[in-house]
Amino acid sequence: MARLSSLFFILFLHIALTATRCRGKSQLPEKHARAAVPIFLFGDSFLDVGNNNYINTSTLDQANFWPYGETYFKFPTGRFSDGRLVSDFIAKHANLPWIPPFLQPGFRQYCLGVNFASAGAGALAETFQGFVIDLKTQLSYYNKVESWLRQELGNDEARMTISRAVYLFSIGSNDYMSPFLTNSTILNNYSDSTYVGMVIGNLTTTIKEIYARGGRKFAFINLPDLGCVPGMRIIKSENNGSCLEEVTSLANLHNKSLSKLLFELEKRLKGFKYSLFDFNSNLRQRMHHPSKYGFKEGEAACCGTGPYRGVFSCGGKRIVKEFQLCKDPNDYVFWDSFHLTEKIYKQLADQMWSATSNSHDVGPYNLRKLFRIN
Repeated sequence: MARLSSLFFILFLHIALTATRCRGKSQLPEKHARAAVPIFLFGDSFLDVGNNNYINTSTLDQANFWPYGETYFKFPTGRFSDGRLVSDFIAKHANLPWIPPFLQPGFRQYCLGVNFASAGAGALAETFQGFVIDLKTQLSYYNKVESWLRQELGNDEARMTISRAVYLFSIGSNDYMSPFLTNSTILNNYSDSTYVGMVIGNLTTTIKEIYARGGRKFAFINLPDLGCVPGMRIIKSENNGSCLEEVTSLANLHNKSLSKLLFELEKRLKGFKYSLFDFNSNLRQRMHHPSKYGFKEGEAACCGTGPYRGVFSCGGKRIVKEFQLCKDPNDYVFWDSFHLTEKIYKQLADQMWSATSNSHDVGPYNLRKLFRIN
């Protein structure tokens, strides 16, 4: 009987949650729900809260096993960290509940947003094709959500929800790292500027389609020194652990192109507002001066094996089974060969939320201001 009662309660709760609607009846108390601004998230592992748990992929693109999630959640959730990600902290700053992955079974309550990001994804469909949810597919998922909002809320309220929402992107890293990780020759077919132009072009198409459907407030994270993450330092043995400059050069070119694109879109698209966070310089400062930010190690990963623990073996379920795990992830900037610890994600999210434009960390709006714009 106890088991039947529990099942009945779960079913009742699911029906009750599904039946709720945006205005004052969301997962938040009524007085907060009326003021809540939804967030829709697109991109890669820096934002993915578990979409890859639900696709047919490999363990290279999944983090649903120990020790991922060991600190905050105490169990693996699919997040590529020891705990929470930027996406989680931004939702908290915005007084939103946990924003779930789009593919989470049974979830159909999109009034406060949803997360489409997929670890390993790029703006190009060819990036880790067949193993991830590329940006174009993520956009198709958003289109389904937009249709749901219009059906459930009516055109007027749906339009208001879509225009008030913030659209956060972290995309591009995998487009530039994947050719070096897979021994692809794709970069031989294009100049650096042409290849970056393809990535930026696909991102532009996505932004414009969301704008055409009513989105007005966009936020972006630029790319770090990709050649300096532990997993890239070990690509060429002759580098002796120095950064892989070829991929860092692509990331730098991407960042310049992204900044230029957003400046142009703001001039051309009426009502277009954006926030661009300088993830690059903020991460570099913490890598080079870890103690200044409360870390002991800025270059090697907490979890992995080999030099800098750059071999992507964390958890022992990938191609290489051997791995070492540090005692305290809070001492480290990097959690595994490519991803960061919860501690640094919180620091970066705090900067995205409240840094002033004078600091050159974020602009022209920080996320707090972007969320508050009507």
